[in-house]
Amino acid sequence: MLGTASQVPTRERNHNGYLLRWDSEGLLFDPGEGTQRQMSFAGVAANAITRICLTHFHGDHCLGLPGVLARMNLDQVAHPVDVCFPASGREFYHRLRDVVPPFAGLRERPVAAEGPIRLPDTLFALDAVRLDHRIDTFGYRLTEPDGRRMLPQRLAELGVTGPDIGRLQREGVLHQDGHRARVTLDEVSTVRRGQRFAFVMDTRMCSGVEELAQDADMLVIEATFLDSEAGLARDYGHLTAAEAARVAQAAGVRTLVLTHFSQRYPDLEGHRLEARKYFDGDLVVAEDLMRIPVPTRR
Repeated sequence: MLGTASQVPTRERNHNGYLLRWDSEGLLFDPGEGTQRQMSFAGVAANAITRICLTHFHGDHCLGLPGVLARMNLDQVAHPVDVCFPASGREFYHRLRDVVPPFAGLRERPVAAEGPIRLPDTLFALDAVRLDHRIDTFGYRLTEPDGRRMLPQRLAELGVTGPDIGRLQREGVLHQDGHRARVTLDEVSTVRRGQRFAFVMDTRMCSGVEELAQDADMLVIEATFLDSEAGLARDYGHLTAAEAARVAQAAGVRTLVLTHFSQRYPDLEGHRLEARKYFDGDLVVAEDLMRIPVPTRR
């Protein structure tokens, strides 16, 4: 968590910034002003970033982009970096990009509509879903492909050993000599569901929030206001802690991470108490520089 404030930073909270470490990937979401400095505090090197995802072009979600790109250029990051952003804000993106020396590995991925974002060389799918804010805004959902967990007892019962196990995993069926002519992968394994991560920033409650949150192992979501300011939340296109918690509970979220807090709340115990009324899973009220583990696979 590189920053957890909303429009106005505080002494304790920087503007937005979130780095998701996913195997060899580093996905940087919504780098607000000061993100490069927060990376230094967090021990995050520029070459750890492989993708950048912007939800929208309000300053607290994007003004840190030039500093991050400048640092990549300075550190001579060798790998390409994809930048996903709402296509309607292409002009704003170009202005942010062009105030620093060009980083040769930058690959633009403008998002014009909901759906999969074509990214090369990834071991996961990344989808964009439209949200309901005052300007074009998209949330992001990362989905790992389902895998297989082999069942040792069943393998032993059917006499599948050694190199035959790998062959069965690759081909899905194994032809044997002896009393069984054939063993299928379904007979000796179960589906291991891929992990899911969702990122939801500035939005009113809408179907997009529900879609992004569905069955997420971790949901990072804005909770700018408390329910006592629900009218302000709607007027300015934001969520309350209660709304975030209710949608997480209904969607089966495992770990709920609340962030993007208004400066009007110096003490966030109210957010914790309000969310806990509606959500019974793992709940985190985010703090700057906090590291939060993605839950292990089910």
